[in-house]
Amino acid sequence: MNSTTTTATSISTDSAVAPPIEPRWMSVVFMQGDEADAVLDIIDRNGPEAAINHLSQWDYGDETRDAALVNGYVYDEIPQSPTDFTIRSDAVGYALTYNHHFGYVSLLRRFEPVVEDAREPVAPPSRFGFERQRPARRANGLRL
Repeated sequence: MNSTTTTATSISTDSAVAPPIEPRWMSVVFMQGDEADAVLDIIDRNGPEAAINHLSQWDYGDETRDAALVNGYVYDEIPQSPTDFTIRSDAVGYALTYNHHFGYVSLLRRFEPVVEDAREPVAPPSRFGFERQRPARRANGLRL
């Protein structure tokens, strides 16, 4: 007599278990020109940590986050070019990107997006009311 053992594997389709949310980076402030020159001087005199402390004045918490989300200034990774200097301060959750040659500084803050629970699937809102538009009636051409 031959006996076989079958192992059943169950795949959880429970919608309560959400995939882990990856932290993102949002723009707090971006400066160029004379404003950036003042901050670049702070970096040269006192170091990048002093610049991070100075630029963090422009972080208004949820208001800054909401503005970044609305305006599309949210990133998976810290945006930087090959010529940028980037200082990441995990203790305070900020990243400073600056470039002396191009004359700009940028402060970003790390945050974890909040995913709202939806018990039922929700259709995306219609844009510009296209679902209410009807095709125009076609005339047979010019009439004299």
